[in-house]
Amino acid sequence: MSNYRSMANRQRKWMLIIIAIVAIGVGVLPNKHFFLGLLLGTGISFYNLWLLQRKTNLLGESAERSGKRKGIGTISRLAAAALGVLVAIRYDLSIVGFIIGLMTAYPVIMIDFIWFNRK
Repeated sequence: MSNYRSMANRQRKWMLIIIAIVAIGVGVLPNKHFFLGLLLGTGISFYNLWLLQRKTNLLGESAERSGKRKGIGTISRLAAAALGVLVAIRYDLSIVGFIIGLMTAYPVIMIDFIWFNRK
C-alpha cells in the first residue's frame, strides 16, 4: 500500500504545481477571464483527485478487512463539477477554461502511470 500512497502523493504534488502555475498565469497574463476559469477548474480537479484517491484507499482497506465493497464517490465528484459550472456561470468565467482545468487530473494520472511504470 505504500506504493499507492507514494503515487497518490506524487500526483497531488503535480496538481499543486499546476495550480500554482495557473495562479501565476492569472496574475501575469492578460486573459484573466480564461485563466480564472482554468484556475477554478483545476482547483475542482484537484479536489476530485483527492476525493478519488481517498475513496480508493478506503475501498482497498475495507476489501482487505471484510470483503465488503463501497462506492468511490462518483456522485460527489459530479456534484463538485456541477457546482463549479454554476460558479463559473455566476461570475462570468470562461467555461472552456473551466472544462480544460477540470480535466487536468486525468493527464496527470496517465503521465504519472506511464512515467513511473516504464521498464
